[in-house]
Amino acid sequence: MSVIRTAILSLVLAFGAGAVLSQDFQKGLAAYEAGDYATALEEWRPLAEKGSAASQFNLGLMYGNGTGVLQDYAEAVKWYRLAAEQGDASAQYNLGVMYDKGTGVLQDYAEAVKWFRLSAEQGSVDAQHILGAMYDKGTGVLQDYIMAHMWLNIAAANGHEKAGEFRQKIAGQMTSADISEAQKMARECMNNKYKNCGF
Repeated sequence: MSVIRTAILSLVLAFGAGAVLSQDFQKGLAAYEAGDYATALEEWRPLAEKGSAASQFNLGLMYGNGTGVLQDYAEAVKWYRLAAEQGDASAQYNLGVMYDKGTGVLQDYAEAVKWFRLSAEQGSVDAQHILGAMYDKGTGVLQDYIMAHMWLNIAAANGHEKAGEFRQKIAGQMTSADISEAQKMARECMNNKYKNCGF
């Protein structure tokens, strides 16, 4: 499975108070990038507690990686979940990884699939790739080569380096009718902006 994403998200706020929050977030981001993790934590924690998904995600990264804080997977899960529930695709992906590996939570493949699907439906190529792998193996879902092919086809179309090769291996176990169905489903999924994929 892919490594938890470690890219720092930028925060976009559209409200009057957003300028101050954005400045605080940017201050935290600058500190983080300079290796001043204590300042980053000091800037992001109050924002995260006020509901900033980007700050919550970044706290999840810090706790998950043990950057500037003691590594604490349960704390990472807490912050990822808060951001994921607000629709943050990267937090959804990382939460899926935590459930898939049983890191900070009890291992739960079905819960991992839930979060990967939410992230994939927002265009996360890594989540799309992992969903393909999970459908291939029947991990957290019923094994389904058509769904696996569909997600891997989408991931490959979106630039995932290994998805195309993986898709070809799965195709070797499928009928030409099944491959055609998977390709049709992939087109419909992408045309519908990843909504109701495979249903």
